[in-house]
Amino acid sequence: MENTFYEGQVLWSQIDANRHLRHSAYADLCAQARSNMLKKMGLSLDEFAKMGIGPILFREELIYHREIRLDEYVHVDIELTKFNLANARFSFRHEVFKEDGIKAATVIVDGAWLDIRQRKLVNIPDEWYSYMAKVPRSVDYEESK
Repeated sequence: MENTFYEGQVLWSQIDANRHLRHSAYADLCAQARSNMLKKMGLSLDEFAKMGIGPILFREELIYHREIRLDEYVHVDIELTKFNLANARFSFRHEVFKEDGIKAATVIVDGAWLDIRQRKLVNIPDEWYSYMAKVPRSVDYEESK
């Protein structure tokens, strides 16, 4: 699938006392999907380290739709919903699907970029805008300047 950036089996370590995917495991799946997506677009963790810049989240919202249980296979789709061309602030929507195609969760994150050394928000290098242009956009995508 075009917007799928993570696929995998739910592990024992991701299950809670109610025998379904624990709340923080959704964040882990989505973080891995974002990392995979950015790497596919050309922004690997090595590139982040070289530039001393990393993504930082301000908000993470999780909406549960269906339970996910041990040993199920899931996939995570990502779309960029908002992007500010002046400072590269972003919002992503993740949709987590069960192996039968039923949507199990929606995760929305808002973030920006952090200078790892100075510990302050920064803009991305100009050449990174071409990488961000490759990220799939949602139908309700909003761009600001």
